[in-house]
Amino acid sequence: MTVPGKLYLVPAPLDFGCDTQTALDRVLPAGTLAEAARLSQWICENARSARAYLKRVGELHPLASPLQGLCFQELPREVHKKGDHGPSSFDARPLLAPALAGGDMGLLSEAGMPAVADPGASVVRAAHELGIEVVPLVGPVSLLLALAASGLSGQSFAFVGYIPQDADARTRRIKELESLALRTGQTQIFIETPYRNAALLDALVRTLQHNTRLAVASGLTLEDAIIRSQTVRQWRQRIQAPELPAVYAIGR
Repeated sequence: MTVPGKLYLVPAPLDFGCDTQTALDRVLPAGTLAEAARLSQWICENARSARAYLKRVGELHPLASPLQGLCFQELPREVHKKGDHGPSSFDARPLLAPALAGGDMGLLSEAGMPAVADPGASVVRAAHELGIEVVPLVGPVSLLLALAASGLSGQSFAFVGYIPQDADARTRRIKELESLALRTGQTQIFIETPYRNAALLDALVRTLQHNTRLAVASGLTLEDAIIRSQTVRQWRQRIQAPELPAVYAIGR
């Protein structure tokens, strides 16, 4: 009987799409890089960015195979757009055939920890269903870094994904999250892409109560990281939208 391999959740640096890159050994432990270097079977968000990341890994730890010899399976585009959680999620079991045949595999997203604010949950769920051991490796997770740096409650918090783009729906959602945060003390965390940061920040500053605390973090782990946590009253004195993907948090 073939013993299944393991599925390793391999974190990536948070500099994807940035003009500058941070040194991998500053943000990822040697053990994580060594595990990544020995894997030749990958499930990823994007094969091109996965190869670029592993090329960087190979500069620190010899890869098990040359880049052209590594095997990459991409998650479908609909998984990126609609997410892959819930009972009717994408069936990822066929992607794990190499692990069922006894080989270790890696799961990789474009930045941070796969399956946390990124695709990959369906792969992890499928691994559990198939009896494949799941091994999360240590690396940067933007949500937790932003929360730790916010000064908001780290004892009770929720990540709620993206805020609606429609102006009216966005305002309603902001008010809902603020009400929950102020009533329960639970920090509400959400994310946004660079080209919508200005609209979201403007809506937050206009909609939130002046004593509500708003934290914004972008470029985490980079030299030009921005972390700002102030009351909305203070934000109104100087509004500066991040130019990189950002994590937002509101609370009291």
